[in-house]
Amino acid sequence: MIQFNCDGSLSTTTKWTIKNCTSTSCSFEIILNEKVMTTFSELYIPSRTLAYGVYQLTLTVTMIDSPNLKASSSVYVRITATGITANLVQLGTSMITRGDQQDLLLDPGTFSVDPDEDTFDATKWKYTYYCRIYDLYNFPNIQGILLSIGDSTIDPYNPSCLSGRSGNGTGLIFGNLTLSPSSSLTVLGSSLQLNQMYQFMVYMENRKNSSIQATGYVLVTIEVTHPQLIAVGCVISPMCVPNLEFQLLNPTTQVALFTICIGTCTNLQSIKWNIYQGSDNSTSSNSTQWTLFNNTILYENIWFFGTNTSNFTATDLLFLNNLQISLWRFEVVYTFLSAISTSALNFIINQPPVNGSCSINPLGGTITTLFTIECPDWYDVDGIQDYSLYAWTTDISQRTIIAFSPEDNFQVRLPAGDNATSLLNLVVYVRDLAGSVTRVNISSVNIIADLATINDLIDKITNSSSTMTNDPIVRLLSSGNQNVVGQIMTSLSQEFNQMNSENLDQAISSGIPAATISVSSLGSSSLQQISIPLNESALINYNIELNSLTNVRDYLVTFITNLLITTSNSIILQSSSLVQLTQATNQLTRNTLLLVSNRCYELSAALYAMFEKISYEDAQSASNQLFQCASNILNAVNGPLQGRTEVLDLDNSRANVISTDYDTDLESAWSNLNLFSDGNDFSTETIVKNRNLYYQKQLANQINSQVTEIILLLSSSLNIHLNIGQSSLMNTSQSFVSLETISTESLKDRLVKQVENAQFSIPSDFILNTTSNSSISLRSRVDPLASYGNFQNTNLSRSISLSIIDQNRNEVSFEAHQNNPIQLIIPRDPNVLIPSMYLQNVTSINSTMNNLLFNYHYINITSSLSVSVHFEIHSLTRSLAYLFIYKFDQTPQLNSSINLIDGWTVFCPFNLTNDDIYRYFIDNQQTPGHQSLIFGIRELNSTETNNYCLNNSSINTSLPITDEPYDFTSNYELLIYTSGCYYLDENNNWKSDGLIVGPLTNLYETECLSTHLTTFAGGFIVLPAPINWSYVFANADFMKNKTVYLTMIFTSIIYIILMIYARFKDKKDFEKLGVTPLVDNNKSDHYYYQILVFTGQRTNAGTDSKVYFVLSGGDDQTQIRLFSDPHRKIFQRGGINSFIIAVPKSLGLLNYIRIWHDNTGEGSLASWFLKYIIVRDLQTLDKFYFICQQWFAVEKDDGRIERTLPIASEAEKQEFSYVLSKKAYHSISDGHLWFSIFSRPPSNKFTRTQRCTCCFVLFFTSMLINIMYYDLSNEANASSETHSGALSIGPFYIAAQQIGIGIMVELFTFIPSLLIVQFFRRIQPRRQVSRLREALYQIQSSRKSSSEDIPAIKKKKSLITFPWWCLFIAYGVSMIIIVISIFFIIVRGIEFGDVKTQQWLTSVLTGFFSSVIFTQPIKIICLAIFFICFCRNSEDEKETSEYINEDDEFNISNDEEYLHSLEYRSIFSSQSRKSINRLNENEVVYARDQRLKEIQMWAIIREFLIYFIFAILVFIITYSNREQHSFYQVNHLRAYFLNQRQTTADYTKINTIDEYWYWLENSFVSNIRAQQWYNGDTPQYLNGFLNDKSNRLIGWATMRQLRIKSKLCPDQRIISICEDSYSFLNEEIQLFQPGWTNQTIEDEIYSSSIRKAFNYSTSDELDTYTYVGEFGIYRGGGYVYEFRGPLSDMKTNLSKLHQLEWIDEKTRAVFIQLTLYNPSVQLLTAVTLLTEFLPTGGIYTTAHFEPINFYTFTSILQLVCTIFYIFFIIYFMIIEIRLLFELRLKYFRQFWTLIQLGIIGCSLGSIGVYFWRFQETNRISQLFEQTNGYIYINLQLAVYVNDILTFLLGYCCFFSTIKCLQLLRFNQQISLFAHTLKYCAKALISFSIMFAIVFIAFLCLFYLLFVSKLSSCSSLLNTAQMLFKMTLVKCGASKIVGADAFLGPFCFTLFIFLVVFVCFSLKKLNQSEIQEERDCRMRSQYFDPIENFPDKIDQLLEAFSKIYIDQKIELSRLEKAGL
Repeated sequence: MIQFNCDGSLSTTTKWTIKNCTSTSCSFEIILNEKVMTTFSELYIPSRTLAYGVYQLTLTVTMIDSPNLKASSSVYVRITATGITANLVQLGTSMITRGDQQDLLLDPGTFSVDPDEDTFDATKWKYTYYCRIYDLYNFPNIQGILLSIGDSTIDPYNPSCLSGRSGNGTGLIFGNLTLSPSSSLTVLGSSLQLNQMYQFMVYMENRKNSSIQATGYVLVTIEVTHPQLIAVGCVISPMCVPNLEFQLLNPTTQVALFTICIGTCTNLQSIKWNIYQGSDNSTSSNSTQWTLFNNTILYENIWFFGTNTSNFTATDLLFLNNLQISLWRFEVVYTFLSAISTSALNFIINQPPVNGSCSINPLGGTITTLFTIECPDWYDVDGIQDYSLYAWTTDISQRTIIAFSPEDNFQVRLPAGDNATSLLNLVVYVRDLAGSVTRVNISSVNIIADLATINDLIDKITNSSSTMTNDPIVRLLSSGNQNVVGQIMTSLSQEFNQMNSENLDQAISSGIPAATISVSSLGSSSLQQISIPLNESALINYNIELNSLTNVRDYLVTFITNLLITTSNSIILQSSSLVQLTQATNQLTRNTLLLVSNRCYELSAALYAMFEKISYEDAQSASNQLFQCASNILNAVNGPLQGRTEVLDLDNSRANVISTDYDTDLESAWSNLNLFSDGNDFSTETIVKNRNLYYQKQLANQINSQVTEIILLLSSSLNIHLNIGQSSLMNTSQSFVSLETISTESLKDRLVKQVENAQFSIPSDFILNTTSNSSISLRSRVDPLASYGNFQNTNLSRSISLSIIDQNRNEVSFEAHQNNPIQLIIPRDPNVLIPSMYLQNVTSINSTMNNLLFNYHYINITSSLSVSVHFEIHSLTRSLAYLFIYKFDQTPQLNSSINLIDGWTVFCPFNLTNDDIYRYFIDNQQTPGHQSLIFGIRELNSTETNNYCLNNSSINTSLPITDEPYDFTSNYELLIYTSGCYYLDENNNWKSDGLIVGPLTNLYETECLSTHLTTFAGGFIVLPAPINWSYVFANADFMKNKTVYLTMIFTSIIYIILMIYARFKDKKDFEKLGVTPLVDNNKSDHYYYQILVFTGQRTNAGTDSKVYFVLSGGDDQTQIRLFSDPHRKIFQRGGINSFIIAVPKSLGLLNYIRIWHDNTGEGSLASWFLKYIIVRDLQTLDKFYFICQQWFAVEKDDGRIERTLPIASEAEKQEFSYVLSKKAYHSISDGHLWFSIFSRPPSNKFTRTQRCTCCFVLFFTSMLINIMYYDLSNEANASSETHSGALSIGPFYIAAQQIGIGIMVELFTFIPSLLIVQFFRRIQPRRQVSRLREALYQIQSSRKSSSEDIPAIKKKKSLITFPWWCLFIAYGVSMIIIVISIFFIIVRGIEFGDVKTQQWLTSVLTGFFSSVIFTQPIKIICLAIFFICFCRNSEDEKETSEYINEDDEFNISNDEEYLHSLEYRSIFSSQSRKSINRLNENEVVYARDQRLKEIQMWAIIREFLIYFIFAILVFIITYSNREQHSFYQVNHLRAYFLNQRQTTADYTKINTIDEYWYWLENSFVSNIRAQQWYNGDTPQYLNGFLNDKSNRLIGWATMRQLRIKSKLCPDQRIISICEDSYSFLNEEIQLFQPGWTNQTIEDEIYSSSIRKAFNYSTSDELDTYTYVGEFGIYRGGGYVYEFRGPLSDMKTNLSKLHQLEWIDEKTRAVFIQLTLYNPSVQLLTAVTLLTEFLPTGGIYTTAHFEPINFYTFTSILQLVCTIFYIFFIIYFMIIEIRLLFELRLKYFRQFWTLIQLGIIGCSLGSIGVYFWRFQETNRISQLFEQTNGYIYINLQLAVYVNDILTFLLGYCCFFSTIKCLQLLRFNQQISLFAHTLKYCAKALISFSIMFAIVFIAFLCLFYLLFVSKLSSCSSLLNTAQMLFKMTLVKCGASKIVGADAFLGPFCFTLFIFLVVFVCFSLKKLNQSEIQEERDCRMRSQYFDPIENFPDKIDQLLEAFSKIYIDQKIELSRLEKAGL
């Protein structure tokens, strides 16, 4: 490393260059791997980077401002070969065991290791083998020259290993490979002696350089058995450095060994490791004597681990505690069933550096003082590697690395010392090249903080000073030297941490809660927080200091995150500096966190890359720092989200500032305000706040994922060093991490303890998904703060986790059984503020007065995840016992008759603990789905206490129930809190499923029961003081329960309004009642008949004409009598009129009645529809029926106004039509309770007011039962979303639950409804005189006769009735039921809450309206038909009971006097009768004629008015669907996209593929992205807008290509492959790689959007449809490129697609589709730019812009018009259907019929399509709401639907306008035109046929002659268009002449002559002939009706001048239509 100083400027660049040197020069520059950083002041070149040779390393420093000012310095480095390790057997095992009959293979050519190469090259070496009998002899030699094993020379003193053996020659086989001879040696079996130990040695010499040599040894023990070969090696291979026959061992490092069994290793019984200590035996045979180490068992799992496994570890404690032992042997013994195999590895202690010392100068200073460390005279045979300096204040375990250097003299800057003494302890570790370390303590120094320098730095950074770069600290940090940067960063960070601690202490002492500004460190105790009011100024000062230090850390972090990573010391140094920098987690900005997180990951990855090359101690030291770093950034990023730390000003400002590279990409999060709003709150304050939190959440997710990767890397780096039973613990204030390797069996019933009582208790029975049966690793973590995830209830919890890792370093899934789960203890932050218990002053409540059994409390437990509820109750009197009950979502009730609770417990004094607190909890399995919990507490009296709490050994398990209110004798205190158990899923979200909160949960920790292992946290919320009175009254606020209150208010108002209406109509009904004596009765007549006349229900059935009749019997008949009543109107529609006729004597058996009227009523009131007449003989009470069911009208039916009705027979009375007419109306009007309020028969004594009251009694009762039953149904748990499987109409839905509720309500309300209705029906009226008796009384009083003359009336036996005063009882009971129902409905509604009440109300209203409108009418009609069919009773006269049954007496109140006065008046006419007006036949005919003309006139007027209104409606609806801005929108977009003004990028003039790409890259792509304003301003908040700044993209634009498959050409002589036109059959749908190849390409080369553009997508995936182009019909699929991402990316992608020839000769169509929205005019526009590529090479472009307005109704007028329009269509349909049935086939022969059918058909189609569009609109709107328009929404289907609707509405307007001509059919000119067309129809048809033949002939001629010469003849359609222009002389002949010099003029002249001059010059029709024919027809068919109308009609017709009435045709049509 070359240091440099540049005082002139810090703005410099550094560059290393490396040149390869030859013997003459260094000119060839080496280009290194990009991983070698050459721009730092330090240069680190990893091993195996440079080849052998000499290199020149040059550092050049250049000033940025003055590039010519530069300096450089060079150094030369020689790269030499590293010594190899010669291994005779695998892994370099020191000792092995072989059988005497086994061959011994020694293969150094295979097992040797060359550190410079990945594999050993045996061909480069020469091999010589030697052997000796160990312990007895040396290697055979002659005069010191060793004899090889194959040498026949005999050493008399040291015999050969093979001597004394015979039978197989030499017994040696050398590897005879040509390239590497003798690279292996096989000693054949029986060549070596039994029970003898041999030492083999190989000498290896490099073939090219004999100075490079290596030697390898192995000891072989020969046994009689056949043992397997066991190889022993070091887990960390660099820790096993060979030293002759030993491996070097560092006493400060643990030794981890592993073994491999080679061969058949079955039947293994045991493995055992033996430890030997060695001593030299140089006196005899240069051998080592090994002694078994005695303390193996004593120190097992302390010094030794894995003594019975294949892996073995000896910790450094073994060597440090036995420094006198320098030789060690670790022997492994494999015991098989038939043999024992022994192998060993021998070690010699590597002596650490010695003979040196270290000193520091000066002995005191500040953090900026430069200290010199000198360590001279250190010696080590291996050489010194480096010197490392560590410092600490009081605890050596907290030592921090300060610097490391390969030089023995280096300079450092030290951090401040102890706060009290300023003393700093130092130690230097001197390490040799083999890794052995000597620790040297040097003098402690006094270091104080340079506060002036630090404060100056803070001020400069805070104020962004321009002189900051000249600050001495900044200049040091800018050096890039990791030692310097690490030292300065550590010193500054420690001071900043100290300032932060003081700032926090000051804030907490000022009343700021500690839990809101900091996260407690692990293992800390709770702070003594003072309960004082918050000091606002203290909070301001705290934030000022906080943000000041935040800015400094944010500035400094950049210097440490760009340092070079070299060795393990480098990792430790940088990670420890990062730990110090991030220790204050409340001062870390997102920028700091991101940089530190990335740096920690890079350091972890670097550590993982070298973990097999460094010692366990170095790996542990580095991992501990990185674990802390990861924990710090995790806590820091979650702090603001969890509300535990303040939001930093720097983060807030950065989140809301517009970036310099701002792009209006729609997917850019910054300007997507929907992400940052709170519902509809888009205020600036909310946006700024939430935008910052959004980015914080984004970073939290990123860091959570990165920390997971970091922990995985660190765990893998440490696990390789850990053996079974061995653990690595990192326990600091920032983090707790424990790694432990255990056997699978030891996992059972294991208790994994962590910090702060956090622990995992593993059950004995579980499922572990691993194939490894030997060992697993447990990784346990505790973080001070749980991650935010998606749930803030974890903000006071620690986060704990436990993972199981197998030998392959993969996490293993763990699953426990539900009945035996894992127990977890999750601690909380000790600084959580626990409020004191709330005092409940219950002694002041008089329960007896309020009749309360319990003191109720309400708590809200609404939570997105499940929670448990915990209660702590402290009675002020210890001896009291309590009963505790609760219920979810409603008030619990418990007495002798009601048990409505979800749970209970009894608190007894003997259960109290030392703190005198009763505790109870409800676990989280009971609370899901509930929003609230109401619990009640009752103090037990002494008797109950004795019964339930006297003896704790026999507790009474029953409930103490009482009905007596009991007052509390003592107050109690209450504390309620919720807790929860949550785990973090793979999406970093907290979930609670499968976790149960345990009973050990308290205020300070949560117990959880789980069946799986992951990361866990506990929820905790202390609930506010509960309400101390009934929940209903406490929550009866109107604003909280608007739904239930408004429902009851509106329902009551509707009831009052209906009662007023019913009372008014009841009074009107009295006018219709009564029996009227006929005026023309003779006083001398004494025989009476009652006549009941029933008028029909048809339209205009009532009459004002005078009605006369003659009643005829077998004995006599009456005179002509007149029905009249001077006091009321009679014969009204649907009316029943009762008359009494007096006759001289009995008429006998009645035969018929002749009845007629005088037609004196005006207009329609002259007609009369008579249903039937009942005549009753009042003497005999016999009834006679006369059935009519016909019109008495000149214009109806047969036109008769006089009829003779014979008496009806029994058969006629049983006819279905007659009975149905009687039953149906009566059933609906009287049987349907709700309908009867409006249609109740006047004769029924069950009044409308009574019916109205009954209706609302039933309605409120059903509501009450519904709301009571609702909570028990599944519907109560329904969310606010639409029920799945339910039929939804707007906010209403009909679901299975609702139907079930409706059935239950019907069942429960059936009996009450029956009782209340029957009660009202059976109450007798107060007035006892019937109407019939009143009439008879009038007659008798007028005769002045006594009542004895009144005929006796036989009484029938009546049903059970009630006296009149029961009416008051009925009303009283009804009011009580209504009031009680309203009260309980309100109570339940309050318990439900407003949201749930709305759901209930939806169910109620849905059921109510479906019942009233559908269910009950259908039921009543079906029952009526059933009784008609099967239970007919002709005597059933319910509707006439008031008139016929004299026992039915009507009650008349004082305000309801009978309209007919009882005072004496003559009710008999005089003997001289008035003349009777009876029309003769001529008068009837005349009246009919006049009436028909009047009807015809009004029909015309009505037709005019109806059609005029209909036409207006059509025009309003049609034109309101047109958007007035559509044209301007399309015009603008056409000019904007097509770019016709710019000739180089005109879309309409594209002719080649390159021109198309040019338009795409230079015009289109720039247009779809808003860019800077004209003045350079940033287009803020215009994300997704086009560059016109007016239209916004919905999602993104798409470019879709359709391709064809290649096929063989028919003629392959020129070219073999042809590309045809596009069709569905030859469309290409395969998946390709970029470039239309099938070769696999790496993912990194092309972006995902490029790769996707070569993958076929179906129309279903794209939501596209078939499209009709100019030259083909194209399918909806294709290869799609999406215009997404920043503008620069889109341009790059288009360039790439252009280079990859995305559009080529196989392309047939390219669609560019985008959806735009113009918010100014609320208009959507679907844009389709189609480019068609023809096989001929031509390119044709088309553009379609389809504006769509999805707003269904823009005004109330439009909505009302649409509704009326639908009714008009229904009306027209009814008319046409009636005409169709009447006219049959003639109906279709009328022209106007077809027009009318066109109107109806188009209207019905438009209605259907409208609903289709409405459905599509809803789909698109929902998609838009879900995505806020941030994904592409294809409007192709919507455009099609809209086009169809436009087509139908257009034809509606067309037909409606044409129909106007029919209204003007009486106009002479219009009539002339119509008859002209009709007259010349045949001639026109003949001419059309002739013209068509001639035209088609010329069409064929011109098409065939000029198809390839004229564009206007390129197709038949274009040719026809040209010929029509020629016909109209609109087409010139120049182009035709230019196409062909002869044929052009000839064909043109021929066409003009034959078509224009011949065909169009035919004889025209004579106008006078047509006029004469027309006049003749008009005279024969029309006449002027004006003269025949009355004067009033004349005046009306004058206003309609020139209107002629087509008497015959129109009259016939209108009569048949019934109009």
